[in-house]
This record gives sequence, C-alpha cells and structure tokens, in this order.
Amino acid sequence: MAEVLEGKKVSDKKNAVHKYDKATYLKWLEVMYRVRRFEERGLFAYSQQKIRGFFHVYIGQEAIAGALATGIRPEDKIVTAYRQHGIALSRGLSSSSCMAELYGKETGCVKGKGGSMHFFSAEHNYFGGNGIVGAQIPIGTGIGFAEKYKGTDNLCITMFGDGAARQGALYESFNMAMTWQLPVLYICENNMYAMGTSVKRTSNVHDLFKIGAAFDMPSESVDGMNPESVHEAFQRAADHIRSGKGPYYLEIKTYRYRGHSVSDPAKYRTKEELDNYKEKDPVLVIQEKIVNQKIATQAEVDEIIEAINNEIELAMEFAENSSYPLPSELYEDNYTQKDYPYITD
Repeated sequence: MAEVLEGKKVSDKKNAVHKYDKATYLKWLEVMYRVRRFEERGLFAYSQQKIRGFFHVYIGQEAIAGALATGIRPEDKIVTAYRQHGIALSRGLSSSSCMAELYGKETGCVKGKGGSMHFFSAEHNYFGGNGIVGAQIPIGTGIGFAEKYKGTDNLCITMFGDGAARQGALYESFNMAMTWQLPVLYICENNMYAMGTSVKRTSNVHDLFKIGAAFDMPSESVDGMNPESVHEAFQRAADHIRSGKGPYYLEIKTYRYRGHSVSDPAKYRTKEELDNYKEKDPVLVIQEKIVNQKIATQAEVDEIIEAINNEIELAMEFAENSSYPLPSELYEDNYTQKDYPYITD
C-alpha cells in the first residue's frame, strides 16, 4: 500500500448509513487515488529532471476530480486552468498518455507539445488546461454558447482558481452567460492562495460564491474535501442548467497540500494550517469511510490501490520508453490559411 494511505486514522464511525451505492464509492476511490498516485510519481520524475518546465499538482483537491467522474455526463464539455492533470484523468484520459505528455513524448495526449499545463482530448470532451490565468472562462462560455446553438442539453463545465476570480474576463463572461442563458457550470476551485497570496489579502469579498449575486446567477459554496458534497452540488447545478434556466456558479472550497508549483516552498502558510487540512485528506477519508461503513472490504480497497499503483508504474515505463517528437512536428497540427495576406518571403 502506498505511503499516502498508511498509518493514519481519520474516522472511527462504523455502520453509518451511506447515501450512494458501492459502485459509486469505489469509483470515487479509484479516481481519487489514481490522481494522487499519478501526481506523486510525477513529482518523483520531476525531481530526476525527467519532467521539465512548470508543474502544478492536484494533491489535496482529488475530491473534485472524483465527483467529476460521477456528477456530470461524458457528453458534457470541460475546460479548466493549468492545475489539471487530475481533471484530465477523471475524464478518462489514460495515465500513460498523460504521463507521456509530462515527459514531452510523442505518445502523449497532445503528442508531447503541450506539457503539464496543456492536456487536451476532443474524444473525452476535455478542452484543456489553459496557461493564461482566467483565459479559459470566456472559452468555456463560448463552448456553452455552441452547445445551446446546436440544441443539445450538454453543459460546459468551466473551471478556474480563486486567483482568476479577480480577472475582468470572469465578469464579462458571467454577464454574457446570464444575458443569453447559456448552459455553463462555472466552478471556482478555491484553494485559498492562488499563486501564493491569500484570498483575504487580494479580495474584499472572501466568500467568492457571492460574486454571482451581482448577475443574479444561482451560486453556492461547496465543501471540496468531500466527494459526496461535490457530486451533489454538480447534480443540482446540472439539473438547473439542463432545464433551460441558464448558468450556475459553484465555489468549491478545497486545499492544495503542495505549493502553487513544484518550485513554490509555500512559506505563506503555517505548518499548523497544513497539518489541520491533512486531517481532512479526501483520499484518506473516502478510503476509511468505505471500509469502516462496510461499503466494501479492506481487501477490495487494497485490490484497487494495487491495480492503480501498477498502472502508474506502467505509465512511467511507457513515458520513459517513448520517443520524443521529431523536429518536423513543429509544422504539424497548426492552423493555416493558404491565402493569408501578411506572410512575406
């Protein structure tokens, strides 16, 4: 069993009534542990300089990824920011293709051209991590407009961090989405510190869900350390949007256990605060709930964990054994216009 799940006790509650069936709880465990292990092993590869560039891990925020796998439909679209490995995995992108992308290999989900911040898969309706803070908010709004124009009942889940909540693009997008009643589920993953400065130091509004009130957009705050709470919020929001009532906004309060990026020592928060949030570790909590409430046996949980550990090790082998893209790939997969008038020889 991996070190993240060893030697800690979160809850002693037994025989409690649980809300969902066994398959749902095991799905949450599978997705959340896959994300945790993927990120841990990715950090290890980064320490060996096998992965370069920026690297933002999702450790601590896995309950959101778990709920994304159950609370919305595969046909729904997702666009998000650059802390996005876990969200991509929750959408069904393979561990191997994601790890290879981190390594910059041609077998990666975008052929080694995107790296950590720019996964993409049209097959999985995953429209990527985006590197410009807040830039994905109008993109997601536009995808929602396209879904309404085509007459589907699909949503565009548009995710951003608390730092992006101060971007002007958010206010323009919220106004347009409400005016045109677009099928967009806006999600602020509020992990409290943006790139390294707390919400309390950068915003007069500390409860970020209140921003939606300026547009009469239905909004609520959600416990982001619990996949049950996030799943239920997704379902409420999705039902509202699919009924034709327009967009919905969730502020999901979560916490990242690592710094903003791999190079961030996170000295802006106390050890006591970090330890307090580690007592709420969503991966540990869901594992212990499953066993203590007899949703599944310890043997079944261990089987899932072992399978995912093997999966991630195979993903690392796949990435290391894959080839880098050829230099000629620079000229592939680009938008071109044959009669573009401003190119000169």
